[in-house]
Amino acid sequence: MIQGVFSAATTPVGTDGQVRLELFAEHCRALLDEGCHGIALLGTTGEANSYSVSERKALLEAAKGFGVAGNQLLPGTSTCNVPETIELTSHAVDNGVLGCVLLPPFYYKGVSDDGLFRFYSDVIKGVADSRLKVVLYHIPQVTQVPLSHDLIDRLLNAFPDTVVGIKDSAGDIENMKAMIQRFPGFSVLAGADPLLLPLLQAGGAGCITATSNLRADSLRQIWDHWQSGDAEVVAKAQERINDWRTLTNAYVQLPTVKTMVARRRGNNDWLNLRAPLVPLSDAERGNVWAQMTQLGEGQA
Repeated sequence: MIQGVFSAATTPVGTDGQVRLELFAEHCRALLDEGCHGIALLGTTGEANSYSVSERKALLEAAKGFGVAGNQLLPGTSTCNVPETIELTSHAVDNGVLGCVLLPPFYYKGVSDDGLFRFYSDVIKGVADSRLKVVLYHIPQVTQVPLSHDLIDRLLNAFPDTVVGIKDSAGDIENMKAMIQRFPGFSVLAGADPLLLPLLQAGGAGCITATSNLRADSLRQIWDHWQSGDAEVVAKAQERINDWRTLTNAYVQLPTVKTMVARRRGNNDWLNLRAPLVPLSDAERGNVWAQMTQLGEGQA
């Protein structure tokens, strides 16, 4: 079972738009030191769909080269086509990753469960490796392609040793609870930081979240103490998470997260994004940094 606190790690680029591999690897290592069990690189927060296949491979290899173990990595390996998804997923499996997070193909809307099953089935059969563990990725507010419970049931029946979990970023705790009840042993991971605690209380497996780029320590405190009866520690950690999550949503989330990471890591290369996303304005950045100062700048 895949479980724990995973960071939806953001990806640094220079002003020239080139990936900063060493800076990314340092960030991954720091996130583990700050409390994350693993790194879910190249997801939504990681701007995965703004990078080429070769860049995505290089980012995974950079993390491993900086001492992050393969079994601490949950890379996003989906594209909108089967061949490139197979290529990225096979590369990840060959690097010993814990699992691969697979978005549905999201360009075409209104596709059927039959079509989505065909996509996932073709990828799994194309990789053809018993080491592959798939974490589905449900984020319909972005993809406009939801993953139904009936589709999950069908995939679990067809690939019981391969399809092992789901990241649910829809923000609907009742949907997550329903999956926990319907699919015993299936790793349900929250995509929103404030939902980690209620999901754990419902039998969930953990989280893959953006605010962990800044407050991995608090998420780990929730993970470590939610069952121990230390309610004060958990409550304070939850309050910090809520405050920092709220700040990440002050403006468009991805450039806001990067702006906050730039302050946290002391490196303005984190301010840059790949097109079509744009950085925050000077005024917005100043406001975010001022609020970070009020919150304690994310120091543990």
